[in-house]
Amino acid sequence: MMLPLRIIRSRLLRTKEITLPLLRPQARSSSYSTKGSSSSPSSLRRIVTIIGVAGVSTPCLWWLMSGTQVQGDSNDNVPSLDEGTPPEQGQLGTEYDLTSRLSKEQVTKLISQDAYSFLVKNVAGVNRYDGAQVASNSPCEDRYAHGKVPSPFPLGNYDDGGGGGGDQQWMAWAVFDGHSGWQTADLLERQLLPFVRRRLEQAQLDSGIGSDEVVQEAVKQGFTDLDASIFGTALDTAQSSRVPLQEKVERLLPAYAGSCALLSLYDPATRNLHVACTGDSRAVLAQQLPDGSWETIPLSIDQTGSNDEETARICKEHPGEKDIVKDGRVLGMMVSRAFGDGQWKWPLEVQRDMKRRFHGPGLLPPRYDVRTPPYLPAEPVVTSTRIDPSRPSFLIMATDGLWDMLSSQQAVDLVGKWLVSSRKELDHTHGQFDFGHFRNGVNWESIEERATVQDENAAVHLVRNSLGGNHHELVSGKLAFTPPHSRRLRDDITVQVVFFDGTDPEKRSS
Repeated sequence: MMLPLRIIRSRLLRTKEITLPLLRPQARSSSYSTKGSSSSPSSLRRIVTIIGVAGVSTPCLWWLMSGTQVQGDSNDNVPSLDEGTPPEQGQLGTEYDLTSRLSKEQVTKLISQDAYSFLVKNVAGVNRYDGAQVASNSPCEDRYAHGKVPSPFPLGNYDDGGGGGGDQQWMAWAVFDGHSGWQTADLLERQLLPFVRRRLEQAQLDSGIGSDEVVQEAVKQGFTDLDASIFGTALDTAQSSRVPLQEKVERLLPAYAGSCALLSLYDPATRNLHVACTGDSRAVLAQQLPDGSWETIPLSIDQTGSNDEETARICKEHPGEKDIVKDGRVLGMMVSRAFGDGQWKWPLEVQRDMKRRFHGPGLLPPRYDVRTPPYLPAEPVVTSTRIDPSRPSFLIMATDGLWDMLSSQQAVDLVGKWLVSSRKELDHTHGQFDFGHFRNGVNWESIEERATVQDENAAVHLVRNSLGGNHHELVSGKLAFTPPHSRRLRDDITVQVVFFDGTDPEKRSS
């Protein structure tokens, strides 16, 4: 039995330093390695300090001996830290060698590493499309999708009698701008097109025709179906007694986070381009005029708290609630429509339960007066535009990381310039620069004087010009920032550029 500590203290007699041999296990086989060990007695001994205690049990003796120091093999595997030599004042950090890492070639490599380009040969009306993405968040919160999809309408089921459809392929392009995480955008990348396609197929069964109105309504229903599924899955998961906690959290995250969505569907039978927008990603169509300039046609309108139509809609849906929209934000959120974002959609009692049981997002109250959620619908605004085959035209789709720096007209003019470029316009010398120059008259956004043509990919071309164009020091300075600091200078940027028949980037001068 262990004696009380007060008794042990009263029976301490003396301390004495002795040496004991280390116990060595017997080798299991002749192959037991002794390489690096020493047969010297000193390597097989340890120094211990024993406190003589009268009547102390063995476990207590072990406890008193636990401060043992071992002298063993000097050839161990413990890493050695090279202390190095401290740099001179002003030289700390030069070991990163940013000048080498972000040379002009490295900048090009960085903004091109996730780029893609596809020639389209089997879908009438589309020539080629380019895409690019540059992250600011880690991981990137943007996602995108592109490719062919089967036509949802059978042969001849078009109200204009134009035929087509059947086994023809449509084209689809999409960008998803996530916020408060990547999980919602990641789900949209995988599931939005299947939800929309299911509604389109149901529409043709119900109506038998593929009019613009039928397509628009089906796309809207596909969007709202998916958002309802996100929250239905979350609530069912929260109540389940069979789903483990880790899986519950993974299913809840798309409802905690949020995302904008911009989807374009091109029907080659009618040459109609259907564009659905939820949030503030943007689509613009460019058509060439007889004088060679490019007309910019907006195919979506940014849905934010600064949009008067959106503000009027919100106030109508929530009468009597003051300050829902303030300083261009909806209860603190920039966008006025989005997927996910449970804080703006769940009743307060559900939010409290999610917060308590699954560490959900914090409640908007008391800072914001939340009375009648949901406030951020996922229903998109859908437009339909016929692509004129007699006029060169192209489509630009991008998340707001691009539009923060470029206007729609600037983006169109840059691609127009890229199409007719006869030479590579390299970087200019702008002299010594730092970000303080933006407070002294230097324009933060893209300007004509910094426009450049250096890239074979039209989407990369837009990314470069949004970051600073021919001003290498500005571009490399922005890219030198890593998360989370990079968010002060730039957002995730995702761009897609689609060239329709009559606009052939393969024939551009190089």
